[in-house]
Amino acid sequence: MREAFSNALVRLALADPKVLLLTGDHGYALFDEFRKRCPDQYINAGIAEQNMVGMAAGLARVGFRPFVYGLAAFVPIRTVEQIKLDIAHDDLPVVLLGDGAGFVYSHLGTSHQSTEDIACTRAIPGLEVLSPADRFEMTACMDYAYEANGPVYLRMGKSDRGDVHAGPLAVQVGNLLAVRKGKPGGLAFIATGSMVNTAKQLAEMVFLEASVWSVPAIKPIDSVTVARVCATSTVVVTMEEHNTVGGLGSLIAEIAADHAPVRILRIGVPDRFSAFCGTYDYLLREHGLDAAAVQSKVLALVNALPAR
Repeated sequence: MREAFSNALVRLALADPKVLLLTGDHGYALFDEFRKRCPDQYINAGIAEQNMVGMAAGLARVGFRPFVYGLAAFVPIRTVEQIKLDIAHDDLPVVLLGDGAGFVYSHLGTSHQSTEDIACTRAIPGLEVLSPADRFEMTACMDYAYEANGPVYLRMGKSDRGDVHAGPLAVQVGNLLAVRKGKPGGLAFIATGSMVNTAKQLAEMVFLEASVWSVPAIKPIDSVTVARVCATSTVVVTMEEHNTVGGLGSLIAEIAADHAPVRILRIGVPDRFSAFCGTYDYLLREHGLDAAAVQSKVLALVNALPAR
């Protein structure tokens, strides 16, 4: 997925000399091709993320199209105030790229893990929030972010969990993407980012009648489709590598409360910090986001439902 991101960035920069890449002293190998082919469009702002966001705002004001890259723990979390006031308030065309969202930087501890970025960014007026699940969604999201010509935060997990889709696709404003058709009136998984593949695997191996929906655009989101999925499902399971507070699960519950009340199981990171450092897979297990733990939670809910 990171390769798809790099390729899309190079392609956009070659097509538009106003596209600039700003990085906070990260991503050297990732940007080798960009620096080789677009050396005059690359700026290393150093370990000064707040200044980097302010710099991007200034560049956007004079006609450039900045793409601002950092670890998600720093962009957007360290720079929320600058994103809010320097970029979103004035509707500037800046794309913020948060790499390693969730538990990807597992061994580096809480300071480098980002499980609150969706909650922080979707509350900022005018800021769109994207969360691709695989390389095809990444390419489509990069194109969409460029065409949006406004403030966008694109969240990406560095850990590639494999393809969800069979080939290239287009991401339109807020659309949910049908990954797997299910039985009407049954179980529906609505997932984003790294958890889409887990939802797909569970539907193919255990919950055979379940539908699976990917949410590459958290904000804006197609509330009509969300309401329809909720209205035609007995249970909706949301899945995200993000805190259960303020993320995708909260968003789906808000829409359902307004339009189509349904039993919703929100699966995400519990509202606590990690107890230990460890591998990425270890942290998924610690927080109950591995496939076995998700399967157990869903089965417990489904088995508790009244017989139809």
